[in-house]
Amino acid sequence: MQSLLFSFDGRVNRATFWLTLISVDIVVVILLGVLGIVGGASVMPDADGNLPPPSLGVSIGALILFILSTWIGLAMGVKRFHDRNKSGWWVLINLVPVIGGLWYLIECGFLKGTAGPNQYGPDPLAIS
Repeated sequence: MQSLLFSFDGRVNRATFWLTLISVDIVVVILLGVLGIVGGASVMPDADGNLPPPSLGVSIGALILFILSTWIGLAMGVKRFHDRNKSGWWVLINLVPVIGGLWYLIECGFLKGTAGPNQYGPDPLAIS
């Protein structure tokens, strides 16, 4: 599990890519909700219409969740590009506004990986 989420080595298929990213997103949303409730975050403005600032604990917790989810997302993207027999550096295509995100979505989310082993490892569909 740790190598799946945090390592940049190897390959993952589309199903693993999607399931991991969706699962991480669901867990992050739940944890942010719990963090907000426990930390006393408020979405109700005061009489002047101002929202109270979040507590330091909520901010630090949210930052930690952001860093972890970003790392996992990068690791999964790199592994998908490896499955397509491309360098993991292609994950940086996301930095190009609009076109980069669309390219990333199509390349990692919808196109099949390289059949059989490649320079990044064995075919994830062939591993049982």
